[in-house]
Amino acid sequence: MIIGTAGHIDHGKTSLVKRLTGVDTDRLKEEKARGISIALGFAYWPQADGSVIGFIDVPGHEKLVHTMLAGASGIDLILLVVAADDGVMPQTREHVAIARLLGIREAVVALTKTDLVGAERIATVRNEVAILLADTPFADAPLLPVSAVTGDGLPELSELLAAKARQAQGRRGDGAFRLAVDRCFTLQGTGTVVTGTVLSGSVHVGDSVIVSPAGLPARIRSIHAQNRPAETGHAGDRCALNLAGPGIAKEAIRHGDMVLAPVLHAPASRIDAEITLLASETRPLAMWQPVRLHHAAAEVGARIVLLGEEIAPGATAPVQLVLDSPLAAAALDRFVLRDISASRSIGGGRFLDLRAPERRRRSPERLAQLAALGLADPAEALRALLGVAPYHVEIDSFVRDRALGADAAEQLTARLHLVRIGALAMLPEHWQALAKAVADTLDAYHAEHPDLPGMGLERLRLAVAPRQPAPLFRQALARLTEDGVVAASGSWIRRPGHEVRLSPEDETLWGRIAPLIGGDERFRPPRVRDIGQMLGRREEEIRRLFRLIGRRGDVHEIALDHFFQRDTLVEMVGIASALAAQHPAGFNAAQFRDRLDNGRKVAIQILEFFDRHGVTIRRGDLRRINRQRLDLFGPLPVAPDGGETSPVGRPDFKSGRGRQTVSGGFDSHSLPPVFTASN
Repeated sequence: MIIGTAGHIDHGKTSLVKRLTGVDTDRLKEEKARGISIALGFAYWPQADGSVIGFIDVPGHEKLVHTMLAGASGIDLILLVVAADDGVMPQTREHVAIARLLGIREAVVALTKTDLVGAERIATVRNEVAILLADTPFADAPLLPVSAVTGDGLPELSELLAAKARQAQGRRGDGAFRLAVDRCFTLQGTGTVVTGTVLSGSVHVGDSVIVSPAGLPARIRSIHAQNRPAETGHAGDRCALNLAGPGIAKEAIRHGDMVLAPVLHAPASRIDAEITLLASETRPLAMWQPVRLHHAAAEVGARIVLLGEEIAPGATAPVQLVLDSPLAAAALDRFVLRDISASRSIGGGRFLDLRAPERRRRSPERLAQLAALGLADPAEALRALLGVAPYHVEIDSFVRDRALGADAAEQLTARLHLVRIGALAMLPEHWQALAKAVADTLDAYHAEHPDLPGMGLERLRLAVAPRQPAPLFRQALARLTEDGVVAASGSWIRRPGHEVRLSPEDETLWGRIAPLIGGDERFRPPRVRDIGQMLGRREEEIRRLFRLIGRRGDVHEIALDHFFQRDTLVEMVGIASALAAQHPAGFNAAQFRDRLDNGRKVAIQILEFFDRHGVTIRRGDLRRINRQRLDLFGPLPVAPDGGETSPVGRPDFKSGRGRQTVSGGFDSHSLPPVFTASN
């Protein structure tokens, strides 16, 4: 347990700690000379059961409140010290306000210097303290009159603090490791040492850690926990960590840095938070108001972005904090705000979202998300967050930003029965609603367009409500394909069992056209105009049917009005590949023409088509084969690495200038994109 002193300057905080522990926390020469605390002081109080209670002694001077804040974030109980001859003073009030803002729930009041006053004065100050604490979590805090000079009341105070320590609930030990650095120094023969309070998790000798936000990797060489050599430091311990690693030096680590488990290193510079403005303030918070933000041992400049109406004194509301420099923090961490001149504390609260958006930050959906993120229980917060738009969460980021343990993602998934889609998670009911919306959209589209093989991926995404981000939608379609809800035919998404149905007239006409572009003439098929003349049909009619068949992927337009069968393209890729094997430096158009036994112009058009799609790579008059795209037109249209084999997998792809766009967003000279479950 960590006990922190609080109270006005010269009220006897350091003397009281010395009488309780035997340790003088004023270690600096200037502190000795002036008789006041300037820096944080530390003392350790061994108990009969072998445990150790740590004390953080903070300065009481108004100009050193920032130093007080650096120590206050790590304490579990405040020992509020009020001098009987002085009574409640300005820093007494500010320290109590800071303790409230930091979420500290336990307090003990020590009424010091009772040897200087009588019983009537003690009663008066006791009443002042009661009034000060009446509307705080410390209203029932025990108050003990003591004297560090005579020793009166010290045994009772010692027993009370020891009992509080035995009853205290420890900090969360199952989370990921975090330690807030309040001191960094070098010891001869040891190296760089940082000290601070372990906020969550535990750390062991030999562990790898990151000094954040700088991102310095380090290894734990040794640990002192509660002033004793140890193999492990636990949540709630005051620890000294001996760090080693490239770049680790006293000058490289700043007061306020965080030593943490590597998985947690993700500094934040824009944070959505819940803030309470102190009732003592005379003005509401203003948009873009500059403040000083104190979190753990760190202090950074920040600007306030209001997410609603102005925040009046005493009110609590969400805001966005835009930081001057990145901060290593966790969701639900407490913080304190001081005015830009650092003359007074104006409010504080807790962080809600470390990855705050810059746009749509005041929308009803966003405010609903923040309300969910404010719930303390991770499972309940995640359930509530998944219950509001956009109904999905990157669960690993949620776990990281809350500094949860290594198994937290799996435990939350099992507890909430989540559906995992790649890195994202959804509640079962929302996943089922998405699957139904996709199926219903496709069913309606098939009914309206029976002659089309399906919907393009992007068109389908835009048609399904609520609209999902493209990466999630692709992963969702892969999952739905595995589940048999949808099927993929090249770029087209369809319902299983759906087949393109041509009209009887089109089927009859295609039956006459197909033999003309296949067989012995497959490498030199007639153009649209020639086919029209052969069959006595209009060019527009032949062209329309070719493009309709092209939507199925059966034919491809190599050049304007010049269509080849897909199987023929596969065969020609094989011929080009064989030529490339025979000519390592590259083959030319004449060699390709001779193998196809067709004209030079047609051979060049075919090779340029291959060039556009990356099947061939041209250097001058020579071409080489791109092995990664050999199967582009074959039965396995996925590259060996599982990715898309062609840039035409993007709906906005254009293979050249002047290409005519066809249904689905693809140009008339390109293949439709590839979609498979592996994508």
